[in-house]
Amino acid sequence: MNVNSNVAMVAALVSEASRAAILTALLDGRFHPASELAHMAGITPQTASFHLNKMVDANIVTVQKQGRHRYYGIRNQEIAQVLESLLSIAPPAQIKSLRQSSEDKAIRLARTCYDHLAGNLGVQLTESLITMGVLYEDENEFRVTHQGKEFFTSFQINLQEVKRRRRSLSHKCLDWTERRHHLAGALGNAILEKLFELKWIERLSNTRAIKITPNGKKGLKEIFSIDVIQN
Repeated sequence: MNVNSNVAMVAALVSEASRAAILTALLDGRFHPASELAHMAGITPQTASFHLNKMVDANIVTVQKQGRHRYYGIRNQEIAQVLESLLSIAPPAQIKSLRQSSEDKAIRLARTCYDHLAGNLGVQLTESLITMGVLYEDENEFRVTHQGKEFFTSFQINLQEVKRRRRSLSHKCLDWTERRHHLAGALGNAILEKLFELKWIERLSNTRAIKITPNGKKGLKEIFSIDVIQN
């Protein structure tokens, strides 16, 4: 039997607590400097740089250089999907403060899962698209219906352009907080970017939680029949 022992090396890398914290922070799909990731992981910048270099060497994390500055991000969607799957089977983090409780609620309501929408909003949006007849669900992916093609045209998403991206179109991603699937892939990314463009959602600093704007609440209700309740 041909066994790839490198699996153990990758597992060891992501099992260390500080590296796991850094990778979870990077699931927002953005690039961050080591100092910022150190703050989010609760470690020193030197320790963060040490861990980041190990993950760059293992091709889990990639680095972009701008002058003397370095910015780190998860290498690709496939790695992000594996990390999100690991979160779905991990026990929930222990809440020890009011701040942690507020952050946890925000993450569970709406967040980025690398480059698409996740959390309660991501799952609700996916289920709404199915109910509207825009998508239907296969075993491993969502598929766009003829009615769905018309919907995306009216929603100003160029489906042909989205299909030309060199990645899966609409695969299913298991949401670790909702324990249900949300829409990922190129189409999931296109919807996320459209919601940003419409200013229905906004990014928050130092977190992958997403803020839903007043216009977003109105638009989500009118088009997708989603009632957003934010505490």
